[in-house]
Amino acid sequence: MLVPFGTDSGTTRLIAKKIAKQIKARAGDGVATKPVNVNRASAEDLLGYRALILGTPTYGEGVLPGIANGTDEAAWLEFLPKLAGKDFTGKRIALYGLGDQETYPTHFCDAMMDLHRFFSDAGAELLGATGTEGYEFRRSRAVVDGRFVGLALDQHLQHLLTDERIDAWLDQVLPLLLEVCEAPAAEV
Repeated sequence: MLVPFGTDSGTTRLIAKKIAKQIKARAGDGVATKPVNVNRASAEDLLGYRALILGTPTYGEGVLPGIANGTDEAAWLEFLPKLAGKDFTGKRIALYGLGDQETYPTHFCDAMMDLHRFFSDAGAELLGATGTEGYEFRRSRAVVDGRFVGLALDQHLQHLLTDERIDAWLDQVLPLLLEVCEAPAAEV
C-alpha cells in the first residue's frame, strides 16, 4: 500500500508516517506500507499499487501545494499532470487533507477535493469520507453531503485530536484497502 503525499513544510509527511506506522501495527509486516513524497514519485509508482492513501495540505486560499502556489519544491500541482490520462480503475483510494480552520476558515482542506475529483475522474474508487462534527470552519469544498471526502486534520488548532481521528478513520478504510491488496488481480 502506497501513501503518497505532497508537502512543503513536512507536516503532511509526518501524518503519512503516522498512518503507515498504524497500518503496520494493525496489518503486520505482510502489508508493505510506504510513505513517498510525490516530488520523488512517478506515475508508475502509483499505478503499481491497488490501494493508495493520498495526503495533501491546503495552501492559502484553497489550493494544492506546488511551486506556482508558493512551495519551495514540486508537489501535487506538478505531479498530477504526470498522471493525466492514466486509468485508476480497480484502485481504491482514501484521502487525508490538512488545513487551518483558524487562518483559512472558508477554505479548510479544500485541496483534498482537487485530489478527490482528479482520481474519481480517472476511475478510482474513493473511500473514507468523515463527518464534520468537532471542526470549527465556515466552508470547505471538500465537504459533500455534510461529510468531508476524506480525513480532515488541523495540526494548528486541533493537533491533540489527530491520533484519535487517524485511528477512527483507519478503522473505516483499512479493511477496504486491505481487500484489494490481498485480492488476486482478476478479482479487482
